[in-house]
Amino acid sequence: MNKLAKETSPYLLQHAHNPVDWFPWGEEALEMARTENKPILVSIGYSACHWCHVMERECFEKESVAAVMNEHLVCIKVDREERPDIDAIYMDAVHLMGVRGGWPLNVFLLPDAKPFYGVTYLPPQNWVQLVKSIRNAFENHHTELVESAEGFAASLQTGEAEKYGLSVTSTHVSVNDLDAMFEKLKRNFDTEKGGMDRAPKFPMPSIYKFLLRYYDLTQNPEALVQVELTLNRMAMGGIYDHVGGGWARYSVDDEWFIPHFEKMLYDNAQLISLYSETYSLTQNPLYAARIRHTYDWLMSEMRSAEGGFFSALDADSEGVEGKFYVWTADELRAVLGENYSWFATLYGITDHGNWEHGLNHLHLTQDVQRAAISKGIFDESFLVNYETALQTLARHRTPRVRPGLDDKILASWNGLLLKGLTDAYRALGDEEIRTTAIELGHFLKEKMVENSQLWHSYKEGKASVNGFLEDYAAVSEGLLGLYQITFDEYWLSLVQELLDYSLDHFYDPEDGFFFFTHKEAENLIARKKELFDNVIPGSNSILAHALFQAGSLLDHPTYIELADGMLNRMDKILKGEIQVATNWAAFYAQRVQSTAEIVIVGPEFDEFRKDLDRFFIPTKLMAGGPDTSDLPLLAGRTAINGQTAIYVCYDKTCQLPVLTVEEALKLIQ
Repeated sequence: MNKLAKETSPYLLQHAHNPVDWFPWGEEALEMARTENKPILVSIGYSACHWCHVMERECFEKESVAAVMNEHLVCIKVDREERPDIDAIYMDAVHLMGVRGGWPLNVFLLPDAKPFYGVTYLPPQNWVQLVKSIRNAFENHHTELVESAEGFAASLQTGEAEKYGLSVTSTHVSVNDLDAMFEKLKRNFDTEKGGMDRAPKFPMPSIYKFLLRYYDLTQNPEALVQVELTLNRMAMGGIYDHVGGGWARYSVDDEWFIPHFEKMLYDNAQLISLYSETYSLTQNPLYAARIRHTYDWLMSEMRSAEGGFFSALDADSEGVEGKFYVWTADELRAVLGENYSWFATLYGITDHGNWEHGLNHLHLTQDVQRAAISKGIFDESFLVNYETALQTLARHRTPRVRPGLDDKILASWNGLLLKGLTDAYRALGDEEIRTTAIELGHFLKEKMVENSQLWHSYKEGKASVNGFLEDYAAVSEGLLGLYQITFDEYWLSLVQELLDYSLDHFYDPEDGFFFFTHKEAENLIARKKELFDNVIPGSNSILAHALFQAGSLLDHPTYIELADGMLNRMDKILKGEIQVATNWAAFYAQRVQSTAEIVIVGPEFDEFRKDLDRFFIPTKLMAGGPDTSDLPLLAGRTAINGQTAIYVCYDKTCQLPVLTVEEALKLIQ
């Protein structure tokens, strides 16, 4: 057993019994490298990573491979989800080296932690040869390695604003600029299968968040068509677990057919938000069904007894990727009996398998009813039989060896889910979902906030790792959603507490953005800022949304000025590389329009709020309660002759109050 045995990260614990002398990241390992003058290996992965498991089996579990590593290196294991700061630095480093990047990420460092070489997965023979070559270069070409490492470190230490030429511009937000962003993004649409024109296909929710807002503003039908095409294909494709619910991390092909089978909390959190917003706009029952099914999966498999949500389910079970989710034709015949024939026709099930090794995976390209009609198997009992068949498969699948569960609870990902739950409640009006959201809010406050400071990770009753900007940003945005479905001002006060802490400990006044790490955090070789949007939006863009919403609800102009300043500085990226700035683009769309501030006061405030929330109004902010309060938006606003009143305000100017939701909608529209 190595030094990882005392860690709490499931990923690190997976490696605790390796013959490799692994250390967790920390001063002990770094000091050993300096004392023994050895190169450092930092091997970064996460518990649900398939190729991380493969490399462990092939290399790190083998005594002969471990002996070479232990002789030549100081070996450090890092869970990228627990230490995203370390992952970001060394991922940037391998990109500078011309390596594509990915996980497992294996980076070789000098004893001062500066990187000089990096690779991803390698098979054992190549890996052993590389380790020996690294040690040879360290001993015989040390000067060249130092020069190379110094160069990479210098590049890593260059500020993002300087590196990308970001500065304050005189440009004002305009619909014309939004049109240009859309046209540039549209060039890479896959207009046949949805998503973008590449494989593998990732969900990328912030792209469609932007398109929804762009459509709301311009009514450009192309935007909505691409949203619906993508959401339909993701909902019916193999990236979605038709039996158990929830989306996998990505599709390895361009058909949304075969996923990389791990299920991540952050994907499902954001997709719940996206499907909820799109359901509010389109009322497509498929979207409501997917929201509810995924919610049920989260509640049954991903929720802790204390109310927080776990991080991920592994892709592998019994050492085989996807084994839990796929079927042979014989299995399906035995389980489904007389229902097998039409089910096999629907899903293209064959004895040879529709995937590989005689295995079948459930995948459609259109709504199940249309698919059944097109294949001549639809009748009046089809939909009932279909649901019964899926439930039968779920029961049969339950005894299988389950994929591994990463049971650490991350503040940032739970913040994303909190927003997802509030969006789902607004779209569906399901009180159970609101209750779950409130309980998650209390979990975050009670277990992961201490003296205005967030912890990043929680496991087995213990919070650990000081929070990163992603935690403050995502939790703040989630809490803003929670306020707007409860009108409980407790949540707004907590948002202000977290945002003020972020300003004091993460903000860089030199360029107007926020560092990823706390100003008193461990001194790594670089202090980075996360500006660009990816599968998870960048923490600065999430924070910009939160600052604007909180500034509007709390009448805190400094927050709004900060958010607008950040957006202004991203102008060059928005006009040049829109695909890495789609959450920024969604905020840009918000700022092109005036925000509707809707205040509901009176005895039926909750019923009125629930009715209004059914409609897709992405620029609205909601406040209210049974009576006036000290909240600036509510000050002086009361019910009218005992009747609930709705005040619709733009730019701090309010229309005359109205007494029905229908009248309010006319004022908003």
